[in-house]
Amino acid sequence: TNLFFVQMGFGVDQHGNRSTDGATKASVRAVRNAIEFNSIPGVIEAIPGGRNEMLISVKLGVPPDDDDDDDDDDDDDTEKKPMDVDLAQVAKVFPYGRLLPIEVVVGGLKFSTGRIVNELGDVDDLAVCVAASVSIGYDDRTSSEGSTHKTYSTKDGF
Repeated sequence: TNLFFVQMGFGVDQHGNRSTDGATKASVRAVRNAIEFNSIPGVIEAIPGGRNEMLISVKLGVPPDDDDDDDDDDDDDTEKKPMDVDLAQVAKVFPYGRLLPIEVVVGGLKFSTGRIVNELGDVDDLAVCVAASVSIGYDDRTSSEGSTHKTYSTKDGF
């Protein structure tokens, strides 16, 4: 895979029922934030096959699902799973290209906003923040590197 462009973004959901759809809203906002201020008209010429052959890779850092909230002094996130994200909603952000399977890992942030707005369906003051990495590239089908991309270093003159 040839890496062409990498962008990061974040999204926050502060209102409504965040336990059922907060991570999805924040994830959609995060990927939109990652791509919304970019214009890549050259992709048509730079990527073989143009934007229809553009590979899109998305990785989301989503806060852990704390349904049991028993604070058992276990700070190890290796056993935790991220909050549920409706990946079909996230996929709708991308109007073209070939979206690879979206990777969701434990990350992001939950924090108190100090404000409950009953009119917006709030039951608490919790906010959900998701971090996103969106990469685009292409598969030239001639490389033997597989699904990894080449990494460049400034010490090598790049």
